[in-house]
Amino acid sequence: MAERTRLPETPEPMHRWEATDGVLLAGDVWGDPEGPLVLLQHGGGQTRHAWKGAGEALGAAGYHAIAFDARGHGDSGWSPDGLYDQDHMIADLVALIDRLGGKRPVLVGASMGGGVSLGAIGEDHVDATALVLVDIAPQIEREGAARIMAFMQQRPEGFDTLEEVAEAIASYQPHRKRPRTLDGLAKNLRLAEDGRYHWHWDPAFLSRPRDLKKRTDRLQACAQRLTLPTLLVRGGLSDVLSEDGAQAFLRSCPHSEYVNVTDAAHMVAGDRNDIFSDAVIEFLSRNVPVDGEPVQAPHETHPHHEGPEGDLNDVP
Repeated sequence: MAERTRLPETPEPMHRWEATDGVLLAGDVWGDPEGPLVLLQHGGGQTRHAWKGAGEALGAAGYHAIAFDARGHGDSGWSPDGLYDQDHMIADLVALIDRLGGKRPVLVGASMGGGVSLGAIGEDHVDATALVLVDIAPQIEREGAARIMAFMQQRPEGFDTLEEVAEAIASYQPHRKRPRTLDGLAKNLRLAEDGRYHWHWDPAFLSRPRDLKKRTDRLQACAQRLTLPTLLVRGGLSDVLSEDGAQAFLRSCPHSEYVNVTDAAHMVAGDRNDIFSDAVIEFLSRNVPVDGEPVQAPHETHPHHEGPEGDLNDVP
């Protein structure tokens, strides 16, 4: 971490909170602190900035929205021991909720963040009021997950110019328009001592062990335990969550609601934030309304059930 410097154009986080292992989580906040709490968790390789538009929309609607960088990502701290399994990320989430006063939250999670949210609720680590899963479910497509990992593992030596970074992103997301300027890339990068640009995440994040079958089995068990209001949002162009995978989740959790954003890919909120934000706010207006009864901290502690042996590892 000390060998790489955040670029000066990177927006400063609004807040920092201590999580587990002494790791500091960096986050941004929108809306009324007295409104229902909504915690936004990004996917692997992303940052809190992926939620900026959704956070602003939720805040304007009266919710207290918080997006934070996961450990090893963005402006959050790196694990001193390279611990990036999702059990540690669940522990970070629990610690953050405690730092925020223990209010029962809505959990919104994309990809990796969705796996953290599903595991946290399904194993009774977090007493949430509602769950929104964004392009993630227990059953995912191996090819799509592999494509993400291939993108993240490219150019470990770094990039010489921002133009090279922009070209790599464009090749990975050909459905998106190229930005007119390169200024927005700063929040995705760090500058090494040799002057080369590197992705913002800790390289150790990519070397964490993965077992897709264990991940699937554990998240499937969590899905079957869900009783709270749940919304699944899929990107219609996604190669990570297929329509078959979405329907399998809906069979496991039949009370869930489902939105398919036809012209969005895996990063749904980034591709079509307007449709995504409207769908989430409409769902929350019925299930966790701003003008409803205050959402208090839980009155009793729920047991922390241990999952099957192995990490709850997710695709980025």
